[in-house]
Amino acid sequence: MTTSTGTKTGTDIPQAIVKQRNLSWWISGLIVAAVAAFIAQSLYVNPNIAWPVVGEFILSPRILNGLWTTLELAVLSQAIAIVLGLVISLMRLSSNPVAGAVSRGYIWLFRGTPLLVQILLWGNFALFYDQITLGIPFTGVTFASWPTNEVITTFVAAVLGLALHEAAYMAEIIRSGIMSVGYGQTEAAQALGLTRGQMMSRVVVPQALRIIVPPTGNQFIQMLKMTSLVAVIAGGDLLTVAQNISAVNLQTIELLIVATVWYLLVTSIASAGQALLERRLGRSIRRQKDRGNKTARGRAS
Repeated sequence: MTTSTGTKTGTDIPQAIVKQRNLSWWISGLIVAAVAAFIAQSLYVNPNIAWPVVGEFILSPRILNGLWTTLELAVLSQAIAIVLGLVISLMRLSSNPVAGAVSRGYIWLFRGTPLLVQILLWGNFALFYDQITLGIPFTGVTFASWPTNEVITTFVAAVLGLALHEAAYMAEIIRSGIMSVGYGQTEAAQALGLTRGQMMSRVVVPQALRIIVPPTGNQFIQMLKMTSLVAVIAGGDLLTVAQNISAVNLQTIELLIVATVWYLLVTSIASAGQALLERRLGRSIRRQKDRGNKTARGRAS
């Protein structure tokens, strides 16, 4: 719009803001692309890497069986760690001093020692006890007994090492999520006559999930990679199979590349799943807040 004096009013000022492109972004992007292309080209033409061997074993049944074992170890260990971590975190938050001391001792022990050491201890548990006995302590009464190596196989030892170690971290993650819920929420739940179990399941845990889910996803991605440590006890995982094959054909680098490709693939899928879960959780939380705001406005009116 133009006034009688020929000047433009504020209504003629463009509302859209054009984002200016920074030349340094393009330069840095080109540099990164050039470096990546150089590294890829140097690997491809490297005479010390037999790429046909990589293609031969990338879909090998033995490699796929090792990959399946890796996924089993990760999922089972993470599931056990979440359940055990929840129990430990509740013990830590309990007013019972014995439960609190036990939970703090567990976290101190399993978080303070390297995972590799724990896996080796479980893998060699038969050196401590050659028999696992079920009976009445301090009486000599025995109901049943089994050889330790038959009970704690390499797979079981791997799960125990991974799950018990991870549970210490999950306990702290869950505890921080529970503590993030405002004290007023628990007071309101108690005022409504909810039991402690109902208060945790209906009030505290749903709100704590927004704090618990992101680091739990990160821990699962980390778990997928930590399964490679069970190779020290021949746990049958992806890295163990790759090492066994390379020990026969002496193609060490090629089999490590095969394992690397599969690790990158499964962790990328897990990362995408984590992002999707976080978005859905965020939308659910926003919907709950919107419903709460509408209810509050309705009561106020």
